[in-house]
Amino acid sequence: MPPRTALRLRRAQLEREWARCVANRAPGANAAVPPEVTQSWARALPAVSPARDSAPSADARWQDSPLREPVLACAAELRGIAEDAGYVAAVADAQGTILWTFGGRVMRGRAERVNFAVGGRWSEAAMGTNALSLALDHNRPASCFSAEHLVQALHGWVCYSAPVHAPNGQVLGVLDLSTTWDRSHPLAMPTVRGLVTALEARLAESPLDLAPAGWSLHCLGRGELLDGGAPVPLRPRQLEILTLLTLHPDGLTPELLQDALYADRPVHRGTLKAEVSHLRRALRGGVTTRSYHLGTPVRSDARAVLDALSARDLTTALRHYRGPLLPESEAPGIREWREVIEVALREAVLQSPQPDHLLSYLSRHPYDLQAHQHALARLDPADARRGVVLARLRKLLPG
Repeated sequence: MPPRTALRLRRAQLEREWARCVANRAPGANAAVPPEVTQSWARALPAVSPARDSAPSADARWQDSPLREPVLACAAELRGIAEDAGYVAAVADAQGTILWTFGGRVMRGRAERVNFAVGGRWSEAAMGTNALSLALDHNRPASCFSAEHLVQALHGWVCYSAPVHAPNGQVLGVLDLSTTWDRSHPLAMPTVRGLVTALEARLAESPLDLAPAGWSLHCLGRGELLDGGAPVPLRPRQLEILTLLTLHPDGLTPELLQDALYADRPVHRGTLKAEVSHLRRALRGGVTTRSYHLGTPVRSDARAVLDALSARDLTTALRHYRGPLLPESEAPGIREWREVIEVALREAVLQSPQPDHLLSYLSRHPYDLQAHQHALARLDPADARRGVVLARLRKLLPG
Protein backbone atom coordinates (compact mmCIF):
# COMPACT_ATOMS: atom_id res chain seq x y z
CA MET A 1 0.00 0.00 0.00
CA PRO A 2 1.45 3.41 -0.94
CA PRO A 3 2.48 5.44 2.14
CA ARG A 4 0.07 8.29 1.33
CA THR A 5 -2.85 5.83 1.08
CA ALA A 6 -1.93 4.27 4.41
CA LEU A 7 -1.83 7.73 5.99
CA ARG A 8 -5.29 8.57 4.62
CA LEU A 9 -6.74 5.34 5.98
CA ARG A 10 -5.10 5.95 9.36
CA ARG A 11 -6.46 9.48 9.44
CA ALA A 12 -9.99 8.34 8.59
CA GLN A 13 -9.90 5.68 11.29
CA LEU A 14 -8.75 8.19 13.90
CA GLU A 15 -11.42 10.68 12.85
CA ARG A 16 -14.11 8.06 13.49
CA GLU A 17 -12.74 7.26 16.95
CA TRP A 18 -12.36 10.95 17.78
CA ALA A 19 -15.97 11.67 16.71
CA ARG A 20 -17.23 8.79 18.85
CA CYS A 21 -15.23 10.08 21.82
CA VAL A 22 -16.55 13.63 21.46
CA ALA A 23 -20.15 12.46 21.03
CA ASN A 24 -19.99 10.21 24.11
CA ARG A 25 -17.87 12.69 26.11
CA ALA A 26 -15.56 9.79 26.84
CA PRO A 27 -13.10 7.74 24.78
CA GLY A 28 -13.86 4.14 23.97
CA ALA A 29 -11.47 1.23 24.07
CA ASN A 30 -9.98 0.85 20.61
CA ALA A 31 -6.61 -0.59 19.64
CA ALA A 32 -6.37 1.94 16.81
CA VAL A 33 -5.76 4.77 19.29
CA PRO A 34 -2.67 4.66 21.52
CA PRO A 35 -3.60 4.32 25.21
CA GLU A 36 -1.71 7.49 26.19
CA VAL A 37 -3.87 9.40 23.68
CA THR A 38 -7.20 8.02 24.94
CA GLN A 39 -6.10 8.67 28.53
CA SER A 40 -5.26 12.24 27.61
CA TRP A 41 -8.60 12.66 25.83
CA ALA A 42 -10.39 11.51 28.98
CA ARG A 43 -8.45 13.96 31.17
CA ALA A 44 -8.77 16.94 28.84
CA LEU A 45 -12.39 16.63 27.62
CA PRO A 46 -13.97 18.14 30.74
CA ALA A 47 -11.87 21.30 30.45
CA VAL A 48 -10.92 21.76 26.78
CA SER A 49 -13.47 22.17 24.00
CA PRO A 50 -12.65 20.15 20.86
CA ALA A 51 -14.02 23.13 18.93
CA ARG A 52 -11.34 25.49 20.26
CA ASP A 53 -9.77 27.34 17.33
CA SER A 54 -6.37 28.28 18.79
CA ALA A 55 -4.20 28.01 21.88
CA PRO A 56 -4.52 30.58 24.67
CA SER A 57 -1.60 32.93 25.29
CA ALA A 58 0.79 33.50 28.18
CA ASP A 59 3.99 35.46 28.79
CA ALA A 60 6.97 33.77 27.14
CA ARG A 61 10.08 34.25 29.30
CA TRP A 62 12.62 33.49 26.60
CA GLN A 63 15.32 35.81 27.95
CA ASP A 64 15.35 33.95 31.27
CA SER A 65 15.13 30.42 29.86
CA PRO A 66 18.09 28.05 30.33
CA LEU A 67 17.23 26.75 26.86
CA ARG A 68 17.91 30.07 25.18
CA GLU A 69 21.68 29.77 24.69
CA PRO A 70 21.71 26.15 23.43
CA VAL A 71 18.74 26.77 21.12
CA LEU A 72 20.31 29.89 19.62
CA ALA A 73 23.57 28.00 19.17
CA CYS A 74 21.68 25.30 17.22
CA ALA A 75 19.30 27.75 15.50
CA ALA A 76 20.92 27.43 12.07
CA GLU A 77 20.48 23.66 12.15
CA LEU A 78 16.88 23.91 13.40
CA ARG A 79 16.04 26.43 10.69
CA GLY A 80 17.70 24.31 8.02
CA ILE A 81 15.72 21.21 8.95
CA ALA A 82 12.46 23.18 9.16
CA GLU A 83 13.01 24.79 5.76
CA ASP A 84 14.21 21.64 3.99
CA ALA A 85 11.40 19.40 5.27
CA GLY A 86 8.55 21.93 5.40
CA TYR A 87 8.21 21.84 9.20
CA VAL A 88 7.68 24.37 11.96
CA ALA A 89 10.28 24.01 14.73
CA ALA A 90 9.29 25.13 18.22
CA VAL A 91 10.77 25.15 21.71
CA ALA A 92 8.48 25.35 24.75
CA ASP A 93 9.17 25.61 28.46
CA ALA A 94 8.34 22.97 31.06
CA GLN A 95 4.78 24.33 31.31
CA GLY A 96 4.18 24.00 27.56
CA THR A 97 4.40 27.71 26.69
CA ILE A 98 6.18 28.25 23.36
CA LEU A 99 9.36 30.32 23.68
CA TRP A 100 10.83 30.15 20.16
CA THR A 101 9.64 29.06 16.73
CA PHE A 102 10.83 28.98 13.15
CA GLY A 103 9.16 27.94 9.91
CA GLY A 104 8.83 28.88 6.27
CA ARG A 105 6.29 31.54 5.35
CA VAL A 106 3.45 29.14 4.46
CA MET A 107 3.90 26.80 7.42
CA ARG A 108 4.46 29.68 9.80
CA GLY A 109 1.19 31.25 8.68
CA ARG A 110 -0.70 28.01 9.29
CA ALA A 111 0.90 27.64 12.70
CA GLU A 112 0.07 31.18 13.73
CA ARG A 113 -3.62 30.61 12.94
CA VAL A 114 -3.78 28.11 15.82
CA ASN A 115 -1.33 30.17 17.93
CA PHE A 116 1.46 27.66 17.54
CA ALA A 117 3.65 30.67 18.09
CA VAL A 118 5.63 32.41 20.82
CA GLY A 119 3.42 32.73 23.89
CA GLY A 120 1.01 29.96 22.86
CA ARG A 121 0.10 27.63 25.74
CA TRP A 122 0.21 23.97 24.67
CA SER A 123 -0.14 22.10 27.94
CA GLU A 124 -2.87 19.47 28.11
CA ALA A 125 -4.94 21.73 30.37
CA ALA A 126 -4.74 24.56 27.83
CA MET A 127 -4.94 22.80 24.45
CA GLY A 128 -5.90 19.19 25.11
CA THR A 129 -4.02 16.25 23.65
CA ASN A 130 -0.99 17.23 21.57
CA ALA A 131 2.61 16.08 21.15
CA LEU A 132 4.12 18.76 23.39
CA SER A 133 1.82 17.95 26.28
CA LEU A 134 2.32 14.19 25.86
CA ALA A 135 6.11 14.58 25.86
CA LEU A 136 6.02 16.74 28.99
CA ASP A 137 3.47 14.63 30.86
CA HIS A 138 5.20 11.31 30.15
CA ASN A 139 8.78 12.64 30.07
CA ARG A 140 9.56 10.85 26.81
CA PRO A 141 9.35 11.52 23.06
CA ALA A 142 5.80 11.61 21.71
CA SER A 143 4.00 12.15 18.42
CA CYS A 144 0.44 13.20 17.67
CA PHE A 145 -1.05 12.46 14.24
CA SER A 146 -4.14 14.15 12.86
CA ALA A 147 -7.24 13.27 14.92
CA GLU A 148 -5.15 12.07 17.83
CA HIS A 149 -5.26 15.78 18.70
CA LEU A 150 -8.28 16.53 20.84
CA VAL A 151 -8.84 19.95 19.24
CA GLN A 152 -10.30 19.56 15.75
CA ALA A 153 -8.43 22.57 14.39
CA LEU A 154 -5.25 20.47 14.70
CA HIS A 155 -6.46 17.45 12.73
CA GLY A 156 -4.55 18.64 9.69
CA TRP A 157 -1.25 18.38 11.58
CA VAL A 158 1.31 15.82 12.70
CA CYS A 159 3.68 16.77 15.51
CA TYR A 160 6.82 15.19 16.97
CA SER A 161 8.13 16.27 20.39
CA ALA A 162 10.79 15.26 22.91
CA PRO A 163 11.60 16.68 26.36
CA VAL A 164 14.89 18.52 26.95
CA HIS A 165 16.64 17.73 30.24
CA ALA A 166 19.14 19.58 32.39
CA PRO A 167 22.27 17.62 33.43
CA ASN A 168 20.54 16.78 36.72
CA GLY A 169 17.59 15.22 34.87
CA GLN A 170 15.16 18.10 35.37
CA VAL A 171 12.81 18.69 32.43
CA LEU A 172 13.50 22.20 31.12
CA GLY A 173 11.12 22.14 28.18
CA VAL A 174 10.34 20.41 24.93
CA LEU A 175 11.46 20.54 21.29
CA ASP A 176 8.82 20.02 18.61
CA LEU A 177 8.74 19.60 14.84
CA SER A 178 5.27 19.94 13.27
CA THR A 179 3.90 19.80 9.75
CA THR A 180 0.78 18.82 7.81
CA TRP A 181 -0.46 15.25 8.30
CA ASP A 182 0.41 14.18 4.74
CA ARG A 183 4.11 14.88 5.40
CA SER A 184 4.31 12.40 8.26
CA HIS A 185 7.68 10.64 8.01
CA PRO A 186 9.36 7.87 10.04
CA LEU A 187 12.62 9.85 10.25
CA ALA A 188 10.98 12.85 11.90
CA MET A 189 11.13 11.45 15.42
CA PRO A 190 14.78 10.31 15.18
CA THR A 191 15.58 13.82 13.94
CA VAL A 192 13.88 15.38 16.98
CA ARG A 193 15.75 13.03 19.30
CA GLY A 194 19.05 13.90 17.63
CA LEU A 195 18.38 17.61 18.00
CA VAL A 196 17.50 17.16 21.67
CA THR A 197 20.75 15.26 22.17
CA ALA A 198 22.63 18.25 20.74
CA LEU A 199 20.76 20.68 23.02
CA GLU A 200 21.38 18.53 26.09
CA ALA A 201 25.07 18.26 25.21
CA ARG A 202 25.29 22.04 25.27
CA LEU A 203 23.40 22.21 28.56
CA ALA A 204 25.86 19.71 30.03
CA GLU A 205 28.79 21.91 29.12
CA SER A 206 30.17 23.74 32.13
CA PRO A 207 32.72 26.14 30.71
CA LEU A 208 34.94 26.31 33.77
CA ASP A 209 33.47 23.86 36.29
CA LEU A 210 34.28 26.45 38.93
CA ALA A 211 32.59 27.73 42.03
CA PRO A 212 31.80 31.41 41.62
CA ALA A 213 34.62 32.45 43.97
CA GLY A 214 37.78 33.86 42.41
CA TRP A 215 38.65 35.16 38.97
CA SER A 216 37.62 33.26 35.87
CA LEU A 217 38.15 34.18 32.23
CA HIS A 218 35.90 33.10 29.38
CA CYS A 219 37.86 33.58 26.16
CA LEU A 220 36.57 30.72 23.99
CA GLY A 221 33.71 31.84 21.78
CA ARG A 222 33.48 35.17 23.63
CA GLY A 223 35.47 37.41 25.97
CA GLU A 224 34.44 37.97 29.58
CA LEU A 225 36.16 38.28 32.95
CA LEU A 226 34.19 37.26 36.04
CA ASP A 227 34.96 38.16 39.65
CA GLY A 228 33.10 35.74 41.91
CA GLY A 229 30.59 35.24 39.11
CA ALA A 230 30.06 38.97 38.48
CA PRO A 231 31.15 40.45 35.10
CA VAL A 232 34.11 42.83 35.14
CA PRO A 233 34.07 45.48 32.37
CA LEU A 234 37.19 45.27 30.21
CA ARG A 235 37.98 46.68 26.79
CA PRO A 236 38.82 44.21 24.00
CA ARG A 237 42.54 44.99 24.19
CA GLN A 238 42.59 44.31 27.93
CA LEU A 239 40.84 40.98 27.37
CA GLU A 240 43.52 40.13 24.80
CA ILE A 241 46.28 40.96 27.29
CA LEU A 242 44.65 38.90 30.04
CA THR A 243 44.13 35.96 27.67
CA LEU A 244 47.78 36.01 26.61
CA LEU A 245 48.95 36.16 30.23
CA THR A 246 46.82 33.13 31.16
CA LEU A 247 48.33 31.25 28.21
CA HIS A 248 51.88 32.30 29.24
CA PRO A 249 51.95 31.49 32.97
CA ASP A 250 55.66 32.42 33.17
CA GLY A 251 54.83 35.91 31.93
CA LEU A 252 55.79 38.07 28.97
CA THR A 253 58.27 40.88 28.69
CA PRO A 254 56.84 44.22 27.52
CA GLU A 255 58.54 43.67 24.17
CA LEU A 256 57.02 40.22 23.66
CA LEU A 257 53.56 41.37 24.76
CA GLN A 258 53.69 44.38 22.44
CA ASP A 259 54.70 42.13 19.55
CA ALA A 260 51.87 39.69 20.33
CA LEU A 261 49.34 42.53 20.31
CA TYR A 262 50.57 44.86 17.59
CA ALA A 263 53.32 43.06 15.60
CA ASP A 264 54.98 45.68 13.37
CA ARG A 265 52.35 48.38 13.85
CA PRO A 266 53.89 51.67 15.09
CA VAL A 267 52.23 51.77 18.52
CA HIS A 268 53.84 53.77 21.32
CA ARG A 269 54.99 51.76 24.34
CA GLY A 270 52.92 54.08 26.55
CA THR A 271 49.73 52.77 24.93
CA LEU A 272 50.55 49.24 26.10
CA LYS A 273 51.44 50.47 29.58
CA ALA A 274 48.09 52.26 29.85
CA GLU A 275 46.17 49.12 28.87
CA VAL A 276 48.11 46.98 31.35
CA SER A 277 47.55 49.58 34.10
CA HIS A 278 43.80 49.45 33.54
CA LEU A 279 43.87 45.65 33.65
CA ARG A 280 45.96 45.76 36.84
CA ARG A 281 43.36 48.00 38.52
CA ALA A 282 40.53 45.71 37.40
CA LEU A 283 42.39 42.73 38.94
CA ARG A 284 43.11 44.75 42.10
CA GLY A 285 46.86 44.71 41.50
CA GLY A 286 47.00 41.23 40.00
CA VAL A 287 49.54 42.03 37.21
CA THR A 288 53.23 42.54 37.96
CA THR A 289 54.87 45.74 36.75
CA ARG A 290 58.09 44.89 34.92
CA SER A 291 57.91 41.49 33.27
CA TYR A 292 54.17 41.12 32.93
CA HIS A 293 52.64 38.06 34.54
CA LEU A 294 49.59 37.35 36.67
CA GLY A 295 50.16 37.75 40.38
CA THR A 296 46.69 36.44 41.20
CA PRO A 297 45.12 33.16 39.96
CA VAL A 298 42.82 33.60 36.94
CA ARG A 299 41.23 30.41 35.68
CA SER A 300 40.75 30.29 31.94
CA ASP A 301 38.66 28.03 29.71
CA ALA A 302 41.36 28.12 27.02
CA ARG A 303 43.98 26.94 29.51
CA ALA A 304 41.57 24.25 30.72
CA VAL A 305 41.16 22.93 27.14
CA LEU A 306 44.92 22.81 26.56
CA ASP A 307 45.55 21.11 29.91
CA ALA A 308 42.85 18.52 29.21
CA LEU A 309 44.27 17.80 25.75
CA SER A 310 47.73 17.37 27.27
CA ALA A 311 46.22 14.87 29.70
CA ARG A 312 44.46 13.11 26.77
CA ASP A 313 41.13 13.85 28.41
CA LEU A 314 39.11 14.78 25.33
CA THR A 315 35.75 14.66 27.12
CA THR A 316 36.86 17.39 29.54
CA ALA A 317 38.44 19.43 26.74
CA LEU A 318 35.18 19.42 24.77
CA ARG A 319 33.18 20.34 27.87
CA HIS A 320 35.29 23.48 28.31
CA TYR A 321 35.44 24.35 24.60
CA ARG A 322 32.82 26.89 23.51
CA GLY A 323 34.27 28.23 20.28
CA PRO A 324 37.40 29.86 18.81
CA LEU A 325 39.68 31.93 21.02
CA LEU A 326 38.44 35.56 21.16
CA PRO A 327 36.90 35.18 17.68
CA GLU A 328 36.77 38.93 17.01
CA SER A 329 40.44 39.53 17.81
CA GLU A 330 43.02 40.20 15.11
CA ALA A 331 45.99 40.42 17.50
CA PRO A 332 48.82 38.24 16.10
CA GLY A 333 49.42 36.43 19.39
CA ILE A 334 45.73 35.63 19.79
CA ARG A 335 45.46 34.40 16.20
CA GLU A 336 48.44 32.11 16.75
CA TRP A 337 46.98 30.59 19.94
CA ARG A 338 43.57 30.32 18.27
CA GLU A 339 45.05 28.14 15.55
CA VAL A 340 46.95 26.01 18.08
CA ILE A 341 43.77 25.26 20.03
CA GLU A 342 41.61 24.63 16.95
CA VAL A 343 44.11 22.30 15.27
CA ALA A 344 44.90 20.35 18.45
CA LEU A 345 41.24 19.87 19.35
CA ARG A 346 40.17 18.91 15.82
CA GLU A 347 42.95 16.36 15.43
CA ALA A 348 42.06 14.78 18.78
CA VAL A 349 38.38 14.60 17.82
CA LEU A 350 39.04 13.05 14.40
CA GLN A 351 41.23 10.39 16.00
CA SER A 352 38.75 9.58 18.76
CA PRO A 353 36.75 6.33 18.34
CA GLN A 354 33.84 7.80 20.31
CA PRO A 355 31.05 9.34 18.16
CA ASP A 356 29.93 11.52 21.09
CA HIS A 357 33.21 13.43 20.82
CA LEU A 358 32.56 14.15 17.15
CA LEU A 359 28.95 15.19 17.78
CA SER A 360 29.99 17.58 20.55
CA TYR A 361 32.64 19.09 18.28
CA LEU A 362 30.17 19.41 15.37
CA SER A 363 27.76 21.38 17.56
CA ARG A 364 30.44 24.11 17.48
CA HIS A 365 31.67 23.48 13.92
CA PRO A 366 28.58 22.66 11.83
CA TYR A 367 30.38 23.26 8.50
CA ASP A 368 33.25 20.79 8.97
CA LEU A 369 32.60 18.31 6.16
CA GLN A 370 35.30 15.82 7.14
CA ALA A 371 34.13 15.71 10.77
CA HIS A 372 30.58 14.97 9.58
CA GLN A 373 31.86 12.11 7.44
CA HIS A 374 33.82 10.70 10.39
CA ALA A 375 30.73 10.96 12.62
CA LEU A 376 28.59 9.12 10.10
CA ALA A 377 31.15 6.34 9.85
CA ARG A 378 31.34 5.92 13.64
CA LEU A 379 27.63 6.05 14.48
CA ASP A 380 25.79 2.76 14.73
CA PRO A 381 23.23 2.29 11.89
CA ALA A 382 20.46 2.14 14.50
CA ASP A 383 21.56 5.36 16.22
CA ALA A 384 18.84 7.99 15.76
CA ARG A 385 21.47 10.72 15.61
CA ARG A 386 22.54 9.53 12.15
CA GLY A 387 19.52 11.34 10.72
CA VAL A 388 20.76 14.69 12.00
CA VAL A 389 24.31 14.07 10.74
CA LEU A 390 23.00 12.97 7.33
CA ALA A 391 20.84 16.08 7.05
CA ARG A 392 23.82 18.32 7.81
CA LEU A 393 26.07 16.39 5.43
CA ARG A 394 23.63 16.72 2.52
CA LYS A 395 23.58 20.49 3.03
CA LEU A 396 27.38 20.61 2.93
CA LEU A 397 27.91 18.44 -0.14
CA PRO A 398 27.81 20.25 -3.51
CA GLY A 399 24.88 19.56 -5.80
